[in-house]
Order: sequence, then C-alpha cells, then structure tokens
Amino acid sequence: MASLTVLRFAHLLRTLGRRVAGALFLMVLAAPALAQSRVLDAASASFQPEGLPASQREVELPLRWDHEFPGRGGTAQYRITLPPGTGVGGEPQALVLSGTGNQARVSLNGAVIAQLGVLGDPSHDAAKASHLLRVPASLLRAGEANELLVETTVQRQRGGGLGLLRYGPETAMEALHVAQRRWRHTSSVVYAVSLLLMGGLAAGLWWRQRDALYGCFSLAAFFGVIRNLDRAWTDVPVPWPLWGALVAMGYACHIALIARFVLLVVERNPPWLVRMIQAALGTAVVLAGASFALARPALWTTGLALLELVAAVCLPVVVREAFGSRRRIAWVLLGAGSLAILAGAHDLLAVRAGLFGGAEFTLTSHAIFFFVLILAGLVVERYSGLVADYRALNAGLAERVAEREQQLRGAFEALRAQQQEQAVLLERQRIMREIHDGVGSQLVGLLNMVTQRDARTEVLTEHVQLALDEMRMAVDSLQPMHDDLATMLATLRYRLQPRLDAAGIALDWDVAELPPIAAFSAQASLQLQRILLEAFTNVLKHAQATRIALHASWQNGPPAQVRIELRDNGRGFQASSATGSAAGRGMANMRARADAIGAVLGIEAGCEGGTSVVLDWPCAQGKA
Repeated sequence: MASLTVLRFAHLLRTLGRRVAGALFLMVLAAPALAQSRVLDAASASFQPEGLPASQREVELPLRWDHEFPGRGGTAQYRITLPPGTGVGGEPQALVLSGTGNQARVSLNGAVIAQLGVLGDPSHDAAKASHLLRVPASLLRAGEANELLVETTVQRQRGGGLGLLRYGPETAMEALHVAQRRWRHTSSVVYAVSLLLMGGLAAGLWWRQRDALYGCFSLAAFFGVIRNLDRAWTDVPVPWPLWGALVAMGYACHIALIARFVLLVVERNPPWLVRMIQAALGTAVVLAGASFALARPALWTTGLALLELVAAVCLPVVVREAFGSRRRIAWVLLGAGSLAILAGAHDLLAVRAGLFGGAEFTLTSHAIFFFVLILAGLVVERYSGLVADYRALNAGLAERVAEREQQLRGAFEALRAQQQEQAVLLERQRIMREIHDGVGSQLVGLLNMVTQRDARTEVLTEHVQLALDEMRMAVDSLQPMHDDLATMLATLRYRLQPRLDAAGIALDWDVAELPPIAAFSAQASLQLQRILLEAFTNVLKHAQATRIALHASWQNGPPAQVRIELRDNGRGFQASSATGSAAGRGMANMRARADAIGAVLGIEAGCEGGTSVVLDWPCAQGKA
C-alpha cells in the first residue's frame, strides 16, 4: 500500500512538472495561443527497440526514447485520438509537435499528412525542431473521434520520442509554432553566430596580446558554435553516432573552458582548481567518446555530472571575489555563473535524466549566452580603460613636452645671448686686430719717418693717406652691406675717387647687376677692399697710368663665382715689378688675402699694355 502511494505521488509530481513547464513556456512566448489550443498528452504506443521484444502500452507525453530504452535504437508507433468535428466555426485546424522521432510519418484516419524525413534514414533528425502540421478538413470525421498515427524511427542516443501535441485553430497553432521555433531554432542560430563573432574577436585579441583570457574564451566560443549548430541543423552530413560524439566532446570543452574563463576574469587561479578543471575536461571528453562508441548513455551523463560539479566548485571562488573585492565584474560573473549552474542542473536532471517530471527544452545554451555579453563588456571596459590611459598619457606627455619646450626655449635664449656676446667679442677682436695690423702699422711706420731728419713730405703724405684708407676700410666693413657686393664696391669708389682725380687718372666703372652673396661677412668685405685698395695703390704709385677700368660681373659657372677685373694703361706688369721688393710684398699680401676668402687672384700684363688684376671668387647666391 505504501509503495502504491509513493508511485502515485511520483506520477503526480511528474505530471505537475510537465504541466508547469509547458504553461510557463507558453505564457512567456505564446500566451494568446494557449487559450485556443488543446493539449494531447496521451497515446497508445507500440515499441520495437533493437535487441528487445516488442511492447505496447498507454504512455503519457512527452516521451523521450532514451529514457525508455537507453543506448538502443528502434521504431515506435503512437496512436492519438483527436476530437470529432472541424473545429470552432469551421476554421482550419492544425497540430504542433514540439518534438518527434528522428524520422517520422504522420497519418490522419489512414491518410498521410506529413513526412518528416525518411523512416530509418539517419541523415535527417526531425527531433531538433518543432513541426506545424495542417489538418485537412476533408480528413476529419464530424460524428466520431479521429485517429492520428505517428510512426517514428529512432537512432540510439539521439533523443528521439514524441513531445506534447497541441491541437487547435491553424492561426493559433502557427503563432505557437513560431514561438517554439524562435525559442529552439532561431535562438540557437543567433547564439552560434554570436559565439562565432565573439570567438573570432577574442582570437584576434589573443593573437595581438597573447592574453590567456581571450584565448580561453575563443576556444570555448568555437566549441559552443558546434553545440548550437547541432540544435538547429537537421541534415548533418556527418554520420551518426560519430556526429553525436563530436558534439558531446565539443560541449564538454565548451563548458570546461567557460569555467576556466570565469577564473581568468576574476584573476583567481588556484592551481588545484585549474588542475581539477583540466582533469574534468579530459575525463568528460573520454566519457563522451566512449558513450557513443559503446552505446552507454550513462557514461556521457556521468561526464555532464562531472562538469556540473566542477562548475559548482568554481562558484565559491567567484563569491569570495565578489564579496572581497566588490568588483562589478565579479558580481556580474556571480549572477551569470549561478544561472549557468542552475540551467546545467535542469538540463542534467530534468532533460537528460528525466527526473521531476522531465522537460523538453534545454536551458544551458541560453544561460551561456550571458558570458558572450560579459566578454563584450570586458572588451569595451578594457578599451575604454586604454583610451582613458592613453588620454592621461597624452596629457602627461603634453605637459612634459611643454615643460621641455620651456626649458629648450630658455636654453635657446641663453645660447643666443651667449652667441651674441661671442659675436660681439669676436667683432671687437677683429676690429682690434685690423686697427693693430692696418692703421697701427701705418702709424708706427709714419712715426718712424717723422723721427728721421731727412723724411720727405710726399712720403709722409703717402703714409698718412694709407693710414686714413685703412681706418676708412675698417669703418666701412662695420656698415651693414646686406650681402650686397655692389654697395661695397660703390663705397670703395667713393673713398678712392678723390685720390684718382688728384692723380689725373680717369676711372671706367663697369659693375653689372650682382646677386646677393651668401655669407658676405665683414671679414670678406674687408679682405676684398684691401685687395682692390692694394691694386689701386700700385697703379697710383708705379704704373704712371692715365686710365683705370674696373669690371665686376656674376658668372653662373660652374662654379658660380664673382669676377672682378682691374686694368690700367700704365707701364705694365714688368715695369711695375721692377721698382723694388715693396711691390712684390704687396702682391704677395693680395694673394694671401684672396686665399683667406677662397678666391683666386691673377696678376698679369695686359694685352694692350698696362697690368690686369683678375679676382675669381667662388660663392653661393644668397636669398633676395
């Protein structure tokens, strides 16, 4: 009597669980269709499992073949009674099968109304989808009950059987079918695409950064793609049970790697727990392969239980991190992890083992999707953190650059002041040297002559004139020429013209347009003036000339240079050189001064008498 009571209580609990689960599903997704549909949850079934005798009995729906005949395939026929008539108001009727055998044929009153694959052909799996079967009004009997026959073939460990049937108006059943398809098929496709995209993103981040967190999630995502595709792919080209083994092993890797990913996110990686995850992963993969190879569903169930246990062991680590560090990501992982563990327990106990009234739909894939969102949030958070860090770094660098610029500006100003002081000092030294070597030497020579009793007036006058010329050239070299050689030549002409007029010598002045000369320094100006002054002085003293011609021009070259030529019509070069060593020393000084500025000086007899002094000065043009 007690055992009978226990059996009745178990039956009641199972029926209640099925009703509650179905009602919750419909209330969420297809509430309007619920009131217009009739649930068909009883059938007269005939079973022919492989290796076992045939049997026939009344069954309650949904019925999962693997629960009745674990590890075996076979065939089954389900006879279900439909109410008489054509429905309310004569509206067309339809059936929704939430699940059926791997292949099925549905008949109404002896006429086939649906063919779901070919019976016995394992290339098609009708158990993965919800099916809408339109019921032709011509086949319905108005005065008596109608018989619905569902013939199925089932492959071992493939989850065949027969789910709940709902019968009602076609429009309401279409809405219910769409809701079920969205829950089972469309969601699986969306999850598969999301996992593929996020797995690819994580793989790219791992490739660039070699961060184990991204590598772990990318592998978990790719294995999860296999699982979700299997739920929506009814015509898989891989033969069964090989495909079942591959999906199970991929699912084991998916769950274990998600657990490892959670530890990496919270940065808590106890070696013993990491080794436990690795051991559970290896064991679950082996059990999955052995389960499908040996037709022992209990092995894969054991592997799933082991993975569920490891996930549950990881949860306290997340709890400790959430309450210890109070990081937002730890609390998010705690919520997602708790949902995933509850969903895994539901799938293991209710769907896989059929306990607590059983269930038709799994929940793990829906719970795992939260981890995709978590990774997306992590990527956004890390990217935002990097952007903030880069902005702070740029701000810091900008401050340091500004500080360095200020320091460099100060150093530049100090260097420029130092260079100015040095330039002034060098210019002072040059002026002192020129006064000492030019005017000073002339004054010393003049002083020596003055102390001589027989000093001639014309010689004294000449030395005084030379001293004045030296002083004037020194003063002229201080004037800003602005790279203008023509101005320097014009100034020299102004200084010499009175002496030439006094000596009765005509001056032919031919200075072509000259470009600005780069680096036309005061030193170069002074050297040129001294060379030309020495040439003019030689003519005045020795040549007995009546005419002097000066030609200055720019020659593009190569090399680009300035040519200055001074010709006279005097006694000529030989006669002039015969006057004594003073003239020879003057010419040597002229050549030395030309060498000092990089010029070439030539002194030779003119073609028509007289002397020709030619100066070629290679130089670059300055900016106009």
